[in-house]
This record gives sequence, structure tokens and C-alpha cells, in this order.
Amino acid sequence: MSKGLIILIIVLVVLIAAVVALYFLGKRAQKRQQEQEAQLQAYKQTVSMLIIDKKRMKIKESGLPQMVIDQTPKYLRWTKLPIVKAKVGPQILSMVCDEKIFDDVPVKKEVKATVSGIYIIGVKGLHGKQAPKEEKKKSRFKQMIENLQEKAGAKPISKNR
Repeated sequence: MSKGLIILIIVLVVLIAAVVALYFLGKRAQKRQQEQEAQLQAYKQTVSMLIIDKKRMKIKESGLPQMVIDQTPKYLRWTKLPIVKAKVGPQILSMVCDEKIFDDVPVKKEVKATVSGIYIIGVKGLHGKQAPKEEKKKSRFKQMIENLQEKAGAKPISKNR
């Protein structure tokens, strides 16, 4: 056998072992996530609250209770979390928001929120109209490309002109 073939076989064996290990680790992580989701759903309750502010900030700067900060793993203390500051009854609380709904949370509005402990799972507007989401501004490069496409006839002319 040549050296190249031996090296190729060793690399393939290592890659196969890595794929198998990642498969089992992923399966275990998925099972753990399902258990946590079931636990959140078991303790959820609907609360009326006024959203004061929302930001992504590090857990040490968030204003969460010290006990929560101490329980977080060391490697997660430097990541930024979606934090919502809300008035629930007479208290002003800092709460962690679900990443999926963080962009939908209206600021300075009263909402009905589904809460599990200090974790906001869902939000529904209570008073007033929902503000339409603002479209992101296009970069100059994309604007230039659109203009060139319109001039070439490759794209229909936009209605706002």
C-alpha cells in the first residue's frame, strides 16, 4: 500500500468517527431541549404587562437576580441575551425573552404575555394597533443594481416612483 492510500483511509476513519459522535451528541441535545420545552409549557401563565424597554445585553449587565446569574454556565455569561424590562403590576422586572419573539415585542405598549418564571414565551398586543414592521434600508449597491435592472427591463418598474 502506498502512503497516500494509508493517509486517506486514516482521514476517512477519523471523519466517520466525528460524524457518528456529532450524531449522538445532537440527539442528546435535542432530547434535553424537548424536556426543557415541556417544563416551560407546564409552568406557563398569562400576565398583563407594560413593556418599558428591550435590549440584547450580557447577563451581568441585565439586572436579573444574582441567583440566576450564578446558575448560568461560565461559557454563557459572555453571550448577549434578549432582555425585556417590563412593569408587571406595581413591580418593574427584567425578564429574559424568547429569541423567536424578541423582534415582535412592542416597546412602550401594554401586552398580554405568556410567562414561565422570568422567561417570556409569547406576546399578544392588548391596546392600540400593532406598528407595521419597518423595511430595512437597502444599501447603495443594491439600489444601483435594482436601477440597472429596471433600465434593462429585467425587473418591473417599482410603483413608488
